[in-house]
Amino acid sequence: MTEPRRLYQQIADQVRQLIQNNPYPPGSRLPAERELAQTLGVSRPSLREALIALEIDGTIEIRMGSGIYVLTAVKPTQTNRSLGESPMELMQARAVIESAVIVQASVAITKETLNELRGILDAMRHEIDVGRKPMEQDRQFHLAIAERAGNTVLAEMVANLFDERHSPMSDRIRGRFETPETWMQALAEHETILTCLEAGNPLGAQAAMHQHLTASGRRWLES
Repeated sequence: MTEPRRLYQQIADQVRQLIQNNPYPPGSRLPAERELAQTLGVSRPSLREALIALEIDGTIEIRMGSGIYVLTAVKPTQTNRSLGESPMELMQARAVIESAVIVQASVAITKETLNELRGILDAMRHEIDVGRKPMEQDRQFHLAIAERAGNTVLAEMVANLFDERHSPMSDRIRGRFETPETWMQALAEHETILTCLEAGNPLGAQAAMHQHLTASGRRWLES
């Protein structure tokens, strides 16, 4: 059975058609992102995902501060290899699932788990301070909370959604938009989550988790 095309793939097809119909030869600059989004009738975050997909397959180049440039002539048949799920939709799914999971986890949280989470955040801060991306510590933090919910299916869902960050789409977006500053913002949001767990405040923890994952999505695609 043919896999349904994701929204960013459909929008990428529209951009390819636009390049063909105008036409835009290799080396030419496409309209600005805002104009493209209006022309195609799509949101800018969804367009941005499509542009990332087109950059991965070598159709365009996104030059920060300069514009979007056509690299090659668009072929009639384009590669439809999987680039991963939509990063925007992944973050929305994580916000829904992890916000529910943390309420369940907070009921079963122990002092040992709180100490573990504090150690993870200390290690995360160290990685940022020495100029490394604390991806592993970020993963440990979210999975440690999910595992306290006592539901292996939910824990696996959280792990699988997190690990989609290694897909070609998510990896390219992280490379472009993650900085020490955005990691420090994520760390501060993790601190707020942990503070709520330490205070025995499940609804506060739920709100903090939802805010963190929503803000992470904005940092990825609206920066």
